[in-house]
Amino acid sequence: MQSCPIRVLSVIPPMTQLNTPYPSTAYLTGFLRSRGIDAVQEDIALALVLELFSPAGLQAIRDQIEAQPARKHSPIIRGFLEQFDRYLATVTPAIAFLQGRDPSIGHRICGRNFLPEGQRFVSLDEYIDDQGGDPLAWAFGALGVQDRARHFATLYLNDLADVLREAVDPRFEFVRYGESLARSQPTFEPLARALAAAPTLVDSTLKNLAISAVDRNKPTIVLISVPFPGSVYAAFRIAQAIKAHDATIVTVLGGGWVNTELRELKEPRVFDYFDYVTLDDGERPILALLEHLEGQRPRLNLVRTYARVDGKVRYFTNSEPDIPFAEVGTPTWDGLPLDRYLSLLDMLNPMHRLWSDGRWNKLTVAHGCYWKKCSFCDVSLDYIGRYDGAPAALLVDRIESIIEETGQTGFHFVDEAAPPKALKSLADELQKRNRAISWWGNIRFEKSFTPELCNQLADSGCIAVSGGLEVASDRLLTLMKKGVSVDQVARVTRSFSEAGVLVHAYLMYGFPTQTIQDTVDALEYVRQLFAEGCIQSGFFHRFACTVHSPVGLNPAEYGIKLKPLPPITFATNDVEFIDQTGVDHDSLGKALNKALYNYMHGIGLDANVRSWFDIKVPKTTVPRDFVARALSRR
Repeated sequence: MQSCPIRVLSVIPPMTQLNTPYPSTAYLTGFLRSRGIDAVQEDIALALVLELFSPAGLQAIRDQIEAQPARKHSPIIRGFLEQFDRYLATVTPAIAFLQGRDPSIGHRICGRNFLPEGQRFVSLDEYIDDQGGDPLAWAFGALGVQDRARHFATLYLNDLADVLREAVDPRFEFVRYGESLARSQPTFEPLARALAAAPTLVDSTLKNLAISAVDRNKPTIVLISVPFPGSVYAAFRIAQAIKAHDATIVTVLGGGWVNTELRELKEPRVFDYFDYVTLDDGERPILALLEHLEGQRPRLNLVRTYARVDGKVRYFTNSEPDIPFAEVGTPTWDGLPLDRYLSLLDMLNPMHRLWSDGRWNKLTVAHGCYWKKCSFCDVSLDYIGRYDGAPAALLVDRIESIIEETGQTGFHFVDEAAPPKALKSLADELQKRNRAISWWGNIRFEKSFTPELCNQLADSGCIAVSGGLEVASDRLLTLMKKGVSVDQVARVTRSFSEAGVLVHAYLMYGFPTQTIQDTVDALEYVRQLFAEGCIQSGFFHRFACTVHSPVGLNPAEYGIKLKPLPPITFATNDVEFIDQTGVDHDSLGKALNKALYNYMHGIGLDANVRSWFDIKVPKTTVPRDFVARALSRR
């Protein structure tokens, strides 16, 4: 039982995003405050980057390098040492520029005589556009000083990250930090070894930041949310530091990675770092846990919560319903340094840019997915399988409250797939209140998105949508229960494009029973969609089978056999499989993404799709006017 009032600190561990706060702590903090609970939040991920990439941080990195034998210095390290004074002089203005606090320095950055340039800049000189002019003219135009400078400053930051990775911590990444220690790891052993090793400069910095956050906020309980495998190692390091500093503080692990990968947790050593691990939406489990800590609820009545009892992992839950989506409250960003986030521009793909450039208020239109049938998706898990909406008036109330708090009118709706009816109601309500915002998010390319609705959504502030075309094959789309067809996707995407909305297509290769012919045909469909102005952006992902998806749960239905998993005591998600087609999909993936990269630049749209492949592939069976004819039928 706690001897003092409950105070909850929610923490974002490294690494998630640098341009905007990951929303989990904002949701939990807003919800807990709505229930009268003293709750605060900190973004240690951002704090770590700002600490490392500062004059003091660079000096610490150089000190580490100089303690090593000079013969071990790589070209990257030597370049850093040779230009160290320039790095020291430019790191503060470069960070301030990326934060939007010193835009005038962008002119010097654009001149390419201000920032020292390492290996990341080589690609700029290798790229020659088809006009033979400025290599970045196609991306920024003649007047895009701020965009151009932001791209250069991002390359500069990536150069420094390369130095840090080579000289200090080989695990360091801006996104996938130590990911291999956690992603589908059946045992805790790799992570345990890393946590027991002597701390690196990154580890020591992280420890100091964690202790400072605890001393500043004086919590009785710390919630650490890990959405991705690349934030797990740092989360455990933070918990390790907190426990060593004050063992009375209760630490709790949750988040998207936990919900997906720790559903078979049996490893007692996890609880050397965390007192509790919760699954799925955190609101109900946290309320139950707080009641337990205050002596008002027995441990047996915890909700979706792991704990260690007598040296063994036990799972406690009961049948209490989750908090309805309409009652979770409004997320709050109070306590997060919104003016310190970094607006990066590393990928010139126009849709990927939205992920890393600019600060977006992240919000959900509804909980879960209204379709929840796609066979490649984890539809058996709560975050997708339990659909729950809220009235449009309440959503716009939340939007207006967030705008008042943050001063920002840009929203990223982070739904798995935002429902068309809900988006229409939302647009109606925004227009009724004459509220101007900009927003983007994921959808399904279904026929409900008529030209009229697409225009209305654009008028309400929609600037971009992303949706799954996946394998771009009607046979495989039917097999994966996607609920759309290629010609339907063509019509819907064209409607969005004509309304002035950027359209990004999620694409997939390597799905069970997908043949080389299917892959060639898929690329032909994609070529035509670009040529007809239906989509402006896309990316091919390699299909991965997960244990929670219909494919993983019922592999025989999809013509595959799963390879046996090892005994699971820690994490599990991806599962390898045997496909009787025997296609080497890895050899095809390079060609697919090369073609897509060129299509986004308007290059090669008239070329035969077979020209992108390094191996002999069959002719496409898709008529060259398939998409044009589909559009004429609308």
